[in-house]
Amino acid sequence: MKVTVFGSGYVGLVTGVCLAEVGNDVLCVDVDETKIENLKKGIVPIFEPGLEELVRDTLQAGRLKFTTNVFEAVEHGVFQFIAVGTPPDEDGAADLQYVLAVAKTIAENMMEYRVIVNKSTVPVGTADKVKEVIEQVQDARVVDVPYDVVSNPEFLKEGAAIEDFMKPDRIIIGTENGKATKLLKALYAPFNRSHERIITMDVRSAELTKYAANAMLATKISFMNELANLADRLGADIEQVRNGIGSDTRIGYSFIYPGCGYGGSCFPKDVKALERTAKQMGYEAELLKAVENVNDRQKQVLFTKVSRHYQGDLQGKTFAMWGLAFKPKTDDMREAPSRVILEALIAAGATVRAYDPEAMIEAKRIYGGNPGLILVDTAEEALMGANALVVVTEWKNFWSPDFELIKNTLKDGVIFDGRNLYKPELLKEMGFIYYGIGRS
Repeated sequence: MKVTVFGSGYVGLVTGVCLAEVGNDVLCVDVDETKIENLKKGIVPIFEPGLEELVRDTLQAGRLKFTTNVFEAVEHGVFQFIAVGTPPDEDGAADLQYVLAVAKTIAENMMEYRVIVNKSTVPVGTADKVKEVIEQVQDARVVDVPYDVVSNPEFLKEGAAIEDFMKPDRIIIGTENGKATKLLKALYAPFNRSHERIITMDVRSAELTKYAANAMLATKISFMNELANLADRLGADIEQVRNGIGSDTRIGYSFIYPGCGYGGSCFPKDVKALERTAKQMGYEAELLKAVENVNDRQKQVLFTKVSRHYQGDLQGKTFAMWGLAFKPKTDDMREAPSRVILEALIAAGATVRAYDPEAMIEAKRIYGGNPGLILVDTAEEALMGANALVVVTEWKNFWSPDFELIKNTLKDGVIFDGRNLYKPELLKEMGFIYYGIGRS
């Protein structure tokens, strides 16, 4: 099948390359000429395990192409995927200007039937707005080209996006049109072989499903962090509590790991957007506001522990920081807890020596030239001259470090563990001062 994907960012690129991998003829279009020229050479602008290899393989096979030519893009595919960004407005609502601009572009150039697929995370009612734009353009062109608008939200985890697309838990198709449903079922057939994963529903329900999924996961994280803060005050160990409640199959172990807050491009943005959508409908989504507020506060918890240990005097102190990306297996630092923590440390007069396996280029882009932040090449180098270690991202190579080396390198022998990676009893026996999340 011929597929066009508007947007060559995270969602668009993963969507395009995975559809090309199973044999489709995919054309990705983007307004960024430099990005497109690099992608034509197999240079991928983001880190995602397996993505660069798939891009190069499908490029070489001729099933994946890139362009900035919108007429060529609209002419190419029966499927026109919209996978552009929906950044938050000042009030937190999703900004649809790029989605609607793509809809206008498609409407201005389409000459025959097209299935317009909203892959971007968009508020409920966006499909109606896309239709309005298309109808306005068609009226201006004095044409009546047939089309369908479908909601097909993505459920990709950064760090596991390729696997999530190739082996999805579910494929949501939101449309009331039988023809569009049939075409999309055919497109997704290679990902639906072992058992039925496709769930069809109306468009508005599909749009809400994406927001509901992310809001539910964010709620679990914030709830666990709320319990962790309570455990700190009660003298309980939240990790033992986690095991106790996770064994209940109604709760499960997923997304109940306490830490220093969630980040990334999805959870913070989507919780805010859903809460603003509720407000626009005259409903106060109190739980969603609480989830957001708890997470904002949680990002401060690690700095508070550092400040309390040093009795508020951080001037001239140096801290090793392990982890900058908001989660492992990505270089994404959007809304990352590391940013809140390192900025607070620097503002208090401290120096941060930071290392991340993948996010160093991104950190340099964001903080380049900041004298309070020193970016180093290894986790061990980050420890040099540091008073204490602050662990922010749970990369696997931080799970079992050389504690003797850490103890002999740190000036004060203090570890602030923002992801509860280590055993408090073991570290205390080794002579460390240890602070976790919810471990008193």
